[in-house]
Formats: sequence, structure tokens, C-alpha cells
Amino acid sequence: MLEGFTPWPQEFAERYRAQGCWSGETLGAVLRQAAERYGDRTALVHDDRRIGYRDLDAWADRLAALFQRHGVHSDDRVLVQLPNIPEFVAITFALLRIGAKPVFCLIAHRETEVGHLVRLSGATHYVLPDTHREFSHRDMGERIRATHDQLRTLFLVGGRADGFVSIEDTDQEPYQTRLPDTDPADVAFFLLSGGTTALPKLIPRTHDDYVYQSLRAAEVCELNDRDVYLAALPIEFNFAWGCPGVIGTFHTGGTVVLADTPNPMDCFPLIERERVTVTALVPSLVAVWLEVAEWASWNLSSLRLLQVGGARMTREFTASIRPTLGCELQQVFGMAEGLLCFSRPDDPAESVLTTQGKPISDADEIVIADADGTALAPGEVGELLTRGPYTLRGYYAAPEHNRVAFTADGFYRTGDLARLTRDGDLVIEGRIKDMIIRGGDKVNAGEVEEHLLGCPGVRAVAVVGMPDPFLGERTCAFVVPTAAAPNPAELKQAMHARGVAAYKIPDDIEIVVELPLTPLGKVDKKALVRTRAGASITGVPS
Repeated sequence: MLEGFTPWPQEFAERYRAQGCWSGETLGAVLRQAAERYGDRTALVHDDRRIGYRDLDAWADRLAALFQRHGVHSDDRVLVQLPNIPEFVAITFALLRIGAKPVFCLIAHRETEVGHLVRLSGATHYVLPDTHREFSHRDMGERIRATHDQLRTLFLVGGRADGFVSIEDTDQEPYQTRLPDTDPADVAFFLLSGGTTALPKLIPRTHDDYVYQSLRAAEVCELNDRDVYLAALPIEFNFAWGCPGVIGTFHTGGTVVLADTPNPMDCFPLIERERVTVTALVPSLVAVWLEVAEWASWNLSSLRLLQVGGARMTREFTASIRPTLGCELQQVFGMAEGLLCFSRPDDPAESVLTTQGKPISDADEIVIADADGTALAPGEVGELLTRGPYTLRGYYAAPEHNRVAFTADGFYRTGDLARLTRDGDLVIEGRIKDMIIRGGDKVNAGEVEEHLLGCPGVRAVAVVGMPDPFLGERTCAFVVPTAAAPNPAELKQAMHARGVAAYKIPDDIEIVVELPLTPLGKVDKKALVRTRAGASITGVPS
């Protein structure tokens, strides 16, 4: 087992194997078996490139030989920073096959984040593009290597330069290479924690847990070999990689289409051309898709399922998706740390519109607890705690944080405020850190946001706590208008008319052009706190 990794206790590992959750299959075998079953059927599409399962499998083998020849060994951590291109998929499978541990890095990350990940993971190799959107990753890679002695090899995609190994050199590699035996209970790769308040932590995902997660997600989404999955979100995110994403699609022999951006002007033509059936988005991007779909002429009729998760949505918003895009909505609550909750195709319509559904596995355990850890009754709001066959037991090399992030009996403290309906559906109410303490009163930012979204003229909103010398914190609402900017005083009056308690009315309301977003499309509230009145806020994800 990789040092710094917290495995499941033996009794839980035995339980999950006995329940059929863990099959002992490795992620590297997922592609191998797909190549055997589906042969020349198209696995990946990007621009004018179409790659069959058999060719993708052989490409991964050639890359595995290249990495071995240049000193990549089993258990080496390898930083992978690439956009949505086929090379990401082939390289990741190649590394998995030789037992190396890919560390997924956002393409938007720069020296601060990349350097942090190199140090935290102990990465000895780094896979990066030559350039991406006019930024020289090659130059950044050279600077990072100069300040991190442990980095031995930089592998370059899309170019050649002295001091780098070109991925294109695989043309000279044999199709067959000696691959080590892989323990399915060991770490397969690392995802990044999604918080915006600090540099990311590393989430170890094992072969056992991720094969199971992606397969169960594919089953719940009823994927089959005729489905075409559009990876609109960054491929290195859990949502697009395995919920069911790329891996789940490969389980069933479908086709994955890689989009350069989640912009509807890029994605709508792909949906029409490739007859896309399934995709996943965050709410902020869905809002843009809905606006463009009102006037766009592309044929979106092939789309049958849109997964949406990552932020709270009003019922009015969720109810607008099917009439506008013509597809079914699947609400998703998920985290890179593990637990996935999906609404189901046969759920009551109201449940799909207003809840995040149920866990995808019968082996998932969830508890809604108060501050003392006592389980609450259905309908009561508390912190969501969870453990299960694909939820981590500890962040990588973070023993101090793990002591507070997990209960003594192994439940992960998600930091999410949630409740369960009497039917067992999960409803996310916000984040514990989104609780603003204003003069001793607790203000749930998510609740205030929902009230503001119900006011005329409001398209999007984010509420944050700002330091205040008298109140401790004061509430500030950043409002994106639908058209003409609403008057802040009128918005406060509208909230009063809705029967909102006076202490929950925002102290300050700023009208802004748009909200800053993290690379996943979530509102970046840390950036909002740094913002001053009257500033125009931008941050559309690339």
C-alpha cells in the first residue's frame, strides 16, 4: 500500500467484497476488457479525431512502454495537467497499467498550485501541454522543475523542446510491454478536493472503489452501448471522469465526446453532430445553456439525460430544464471524496425537481447529525456524514486534518448542511461554512440566496459574510440582474414582503455583471469577499 494512504479497515473491505461492491478489477482492465468486447467501435471523439476502443487500448500500451523507458515506476506519483483531449485518457490508462499514480491537476492551475501539488504528492514526473490558450505550460514546467529537485522528468504533449520527453515518441514503442501486477485495493490515482478556501488536498481513489463507483453510476443512469457521453466539464473532475463520465461510458461500450469548453456555442454543435445522449453540468453553466437554447437552431433532440449538480437550484430553475432542452433532469449531489446521490428516472417528478435523490449504492451509509454528532430525524437540518465502499477513509498524507474530518467510526464529515425527506431523498441546504454569524444570529447564506432568487429581476446571486467591527460579520449579497438592474432597496423590501426575518435581510447588496467561478463552475465566494463595492466581477470558466 502507498505510504500516506488510509485504507478501509479489514472488516469493511471484507464486507464490501462479500456484498459484491469490490470485484477485484483494476481500472487498467476496464479499457482492456472494453477493447476485447467492442473492438473498433468508437471510444473517443475530439474535433476530427475518432479513436476506437482497440486503438485506444494499444495506444495506452505504447505510452506505458514510453513511461517505463523514461524511468516511471510503480507507485511513482505523476502530475497530469492536460485539457479535454484524447491524450489525457490514453496517458492516464498507461500510468494506471504500470502502477504509477496519476495526480489530476486543473489546466487552470499555475505555479502556486502546481508547486503545492508536487510537494504534497511527492510527484517525480509531470505531464503537461506545450501551450494552452496562449499560456506556455512548457515555460512554467521549466520554472517548477528548477525549484523542485524531486521532479525528474517532464513529458510534453503537443510539442518538442530540449529537456522534455515528447509523448509523440511512442510511435517507436512496441505494442506489448511487461506490466506489473496491480493490487486493486491500492491507490489508483488522486483527485483534488474542491474547496476554494485553501490549496487543494489530495483524495486517493483506489481501483476497487472507482471501478465500483463508475459502474454503479452507469447502471443508475441506464447507460448502454448506444449512448454518447459529452465530457463538457473538465475531464480531470470526478463528475466528468467517473459519475459515470468517461469510465462509466467505457464500461458499457458507449462513445465519449470531448468538448474543449462547456460553452453552449461549442457544445451544441457537438450534440447535434455526434447525437449526444448524456452530459453533466453545474447550475451556473445550465443557466447559460438555457439562455442560448431559447434562440439557437442546433438540433438537441438526441439529448436524453442532463446531470446537474454542484450548487443549490430553485424549483423554478429545475422545472425550466426539460421544456427548454427537451431532456430529462437528473439532480446529482456528489463529491470527489466519494458519496454520490442521484435522482432516478422513475422518481416522482416533484422529487426530481426538489431533491438530490438517493445514494447510488445500497452500501452507502448517510447520517444527518447535529453539532454533537447525534442523528437527527427526517426533515431536520444538520451536517451530512457518510461512509461507504467508494468514500475515502482519509486524505492523502494529512493526518492532522483527518482527525477532524472523520468520526471515530469512519464517517466522513462532509461540511454540508442537509436533510432527509420522509421518502429518504437527500436535500442539500448549504455549507456549514456558509453560515454567517451576524451579531450572534446565524444566517444561512443559501437560504438568503434562495429568497433573493425569488425576487423580480434577479438572475443569479451569492451571499457572503464580510468582516464588521460591530456585528462581527455583515451579510453582503452580490446580485446578477436579468436585465435592468433592480434597486437594492426594492430587493430588501421584496424580501420583507416574503416574510423573511429582518436579521436575514442583506446588509449590503451589490449589483454585478457576473459572479466569479471556480474552474468547476461553482461560485467562488472567497473571491467575492475580496471584491469591493462597485467592481465588475468576471470569471466565466474556460
